[in-house]
Amino acid sequence: MRQAKQHENGKTLAAIDLGSNSFHLIIVRVDTDNHVQIVDRIKEMVRLGDGLGPRRHLRKSAQQRALACLARFAQRIRNIDRHNIKVVGTNTLRMATNAAEFIRKAELVLGARIEIISGMEEARLVYLGVSHSLAGQGKRRLVVDIGGGSTEVIIGEKFTPLRMESLAMGCVSFTRKYFPDGVITGDLIGKAELAAGLKTEGISRQFLDTGWQSTVGSSGTVKSIARIAAENGICSDGINRNTLTFIRERLLEAGDIGHIDIKGLSEDRRQVLPGGFVVLQAIFNAFDIDHMAVSDGAVREGLIYEMIGRIRHEDVREKTIDNMQRRYAVDISHARSVEHTCRLIHEMVAYDWGIDDSEDLNLLVWAARVHEIGLAVSHNRYTQHGAYILQHSDMYGFTLTEQSILSVLVRLHRGKFSGKHFRDFPQGRRKIIKRLCVVLRLAIILQRSRNYSEFNELTFKAKKKRLTMICPHSWLAQRPLTRKDLLDEKKRLREAIDYSLKVMTDRSTPQ
Repeated sequence: MRQAKQHENGKTLAAIDLGSNSFHLIIVRVDTDNHVQIVDRIKEMVRLGDGLGPRRHLRKSAQQRALACLARFAQRIRNIDRHNIKVVGTNTLRMATNAAEFIRKAELVLGARIEIISGMEEARLVYLGVSHSLAGQGKRRLVVDIGGGSTEVIIGEKFTPLRMESLAMGCVSFTRKYFPDGVITGDLIGKAELAAGLKTEGISRQFLDTGWQSTVGSSGTVKSIARIAAENGICSDGINRNTLTFIRERLLEAGDIGHIDIKGLSEDRRQVLPGGFVVLQAIFNAFDIDHMAVSDGAVREGLIYEMIGRIRHEDVREKTIDNMQRRYAVDISHARSVEHTCRLIHEMVAYDWGIDDSEDLNLLVWAARVHEIGLAVSHNRYTQHGAYILQHSDMYGFTLTEQSILSVLVRLHRGKFSGKHFRDFPQGRRKIIKRLCVVLRLAIILQRSRNYSEFNELTFKAKKKRLTMICPHSWLAQRPLTRKDLLDEKKRLREAIDYSLKVMTDRSTPQ
């Protein structure tokens, strides 16, 4: 792995990828010579995707395998600062109807927060990981990552992805669907190939039009098939079409997954080879590939480089928010004023309210910057329009949980609301999100006049479910609209989340 920025020296970082087939842990140390050194890697074949029932319910047996694996990972990361650990779930946890229940158990076992990422964010992280593992950074490349439940396809140059897609097909899901009893026939392979071809058909033209100079594959299926190619003397530097012809013939000869016997194929990988082969065959055909090189980089390496800021001096999420502000014609001056007021209040109450984590402040600030994006759709119900945009957009750098938090903060930044909006979040996060919401709502009330006041004369104090605002004498009398809004807010907070708001002058009793 390549060099990191100077400010990250001396840190130990850990990234965990909860894939549909395997769980991966990578630990790196950014040393005093400014190099990223891999300290440890652990991979376990969990086959979480194999545990999805017909109603996309994650079976207990799969959960138990996963939790046992995470208990082992937990021992390894126990002494690493929690801020330096990133854990993400991918396709299976995106699909599972009981994902939230499993994540609660998993976080207790692992001792770290788990976030689910979208398919597009997974593609971005794959490209980030792969691009750092390769030489020849000037070439435009096609990167393909075949996972257990999804396949990510990306075209990029240097460290920048230009086009990305996430396709709902993987080695586990296709093996389960098209070879459920382990039987392998020409007809079954043909049906699976047709299905995979239909999934790639919709994106192939756009990718071919963009063009690339080299093709790179990553993750288990690609590495396994490349090993078969090398050990059987077919291709020594990756995968070619002859490799796929060879594997297809071996699968038909075996006739059953249990009878597959190919030099270079591990027992674990044999169980999902038919599905993985079909997906790779479809990719070769759709994108007219003759040869695919292999990279060690993947999602977990992408997570590491995301954490240490190897490519960008600023968080990629900052760029995403900036792009959304421009796209939806946000009133930047007003957004900055709301952000400034949020920072003012947050600085005074963060410690007492337990919202002093840097990521809590980030979410508050980003919500302030985009709280009015719904106006681009309509002023009527604009808070709901804004919430929908944030929930359903491809927001690079953000996990699905982070998008949900932003969506709720924007949805509830003014007007009436109910405590039910917080129920979908983990118990430990609800209180934090409620308090961020209170700070945002108060900042927006104070900035309603859009005169860009800084309000440095105000003082805020917080304790448990109470927030007190102290202002100079006659301050409220000079602002009758603000006074009314604050009194209305006091009632709304009490009714919605049982929080009390006190507004006082430095010479008076509470308002």
